Amino acid sequence: MTLCDFHVHTNFCDGKDFPEDIVKEAIRLGMKRLGFSDHSFTEFDGDFCMTFDGTQRYKAEIRRLKEKYAGKIEILCGTEQDYYSDMPVNDYDYVIGSVHYVIIDGKYICVDHTPEIFAELIRMCGDDPYAVAEKYFALVSDVVRKTDADIIGHFDLITKFNEDGKFFDEDNPRYVMAWKSAADSLLKTGKPFEINTGAISRGWRKSPYPSEKILRYIADNNGTVILSSDSHSKENLMFKFSECEELVRKLGLRITEL
Repeated sequence: MTLCDFHVHTNFCDGKDFPEDIVKEAIRLGMKRLGFSDHSFTEFDGDFCMTFDGTQRYKAEIRRLKEKYAGKIEILCGTEQDYYSDMPVNDYDYVIGSVHYVIIDGKYICVDHTPEIFAELIRMCGDDPYAVAEKYFALVSDVVRKTDADIIGHFDLITKFNEDGKFFDEDNPRYVMAWKSAADSLLKTGKPFEINTGAISRGWRKSPYPSEKILRYIADNNGTVILSSDSHSKENLMFKFSECEELVRKLGLRITEL
């Protein structure tokens, strides 16, 4: 079983736990490598991201923990860089590039905050969920360039609230064309797509991002993946990684590490 997890949030952003408590849990679980990846500061995202000043405190704390726990676990300091964040990323160990928002009428609308907000987003796009998907995946296609990402974050985050097709049909040709176009662009970068179990641990989905159909497409086109819990509490480190590894084997995917 993979004994590393690189998508982990702390109370420097919207996570629940102090970083050191997460480190202690990771050691208890026998993890070999632990990567912190708190949300990068964005001016319009005060509820979820690190503050501007908090970013420096976060980096200092992770550096402290690296030194304190050297020899027990390897700790990396990363960030989840939102597409619309302009924070520098050159001094992180790695970057997860993610799209959480689309802009409608000059407003940043979050695609994964609540089902109600997602329903309003569809309404703002003329009651056309596929127009939302097209806007979202157009941004995703550019996320590696824009964020200088080492890992492609939750590729189809737009499906977070779409269990059992609640909002749209994931087999609709417009939706498929949108995600395939984005996947083709990102496959050319050679960066791994994360298999992200965060929505399962929070009760929104029964399967990870990306969907199995998308993962099969990635496998068929020689893409690679990395397992990620997107944990916001220490209890969810490496959440359902054993099941993900079974899926990886079934699809013939290749797991990579940082």
